[in-house]
Amino acid sequence: MMSFQKDLLPRLAKQMPVATLTAFMLVVNPVWAVDVAPDATKDTAVEVAKETPKESMFQAGKSYFARVSDRLADSVTGKSDDLINRAMEVIGVRYRWDAELPQSGLDGSSFVGYVFKDKLGFLLPRKSTQMSRVGKPITREELQPGDLVFFNTMRLTFSHVGIYVGDNKFIHSPSKGTSVRVDDLGSLYWDKRFDGARRLDGSDNLGDAERQELLNDVNKLKRKSRNL
Repeated sequence: MMSFQKDLLPRLAKQMPVATLTAFMLVVNPVWAVDVAPDATKDTAVEVAKETPKESMFQAGKSYFARVSDRLADSVTGKSDDLINRAMEVIGVRYRWDAELPQSGLDGSSFVGYVFKDKLGFLLPRKSTQMSRVGKPITREELQPGDLVFFNTMRLTFSHVGIYVGDNKFIHSPSKGTSVRVDDLGSLYWDKRFDGARRLDGSDNLGDAERQELLNDVNKLKRKSRNL
């Protein structure tokens, strides 16, 4: 069975939306889900397992993973208050380049990735430019709490990312020498650099290499859980 899963994962990584990778791991390995998935994701995995018999799991193919993806997308929308509250709890954590945990610091994209993984078990790509290809693009007028907002802060499109919290505000980890904070989209600096927004709906435009990178992250989490 382990060999079958090992061979299957790389093939599925080229076909599945990003949001389904974590969901796939939760379904094929319930033990891993119990070890590392937050409560919201555990509930999702249990509900999916009830609706889809084990013997038909792989037969369901792409449509099955699409349904799982929809559930994850719904969890982002339905749990937006919890997501925002978790993000607010990280306010004051210092900015630190290429760090991934609040204890050591968080940069712009790792802050967003940490909040989504910690609260929803939703694994996002590491870089803000990659995050900008996850989900569907939305206009500024369509923004809802939990959506991702992007900015051009380094003369590079989508070089910074934050989480929209409502009332034209977003939370993010800005730059060296600062800490996680809430800013106004209408302020002169951020309004000028606003680069678009995305809503996590389970779709993506990632390339094969980026999909593989995300799949590697999932496998790292799986191996880590076995050592707990």
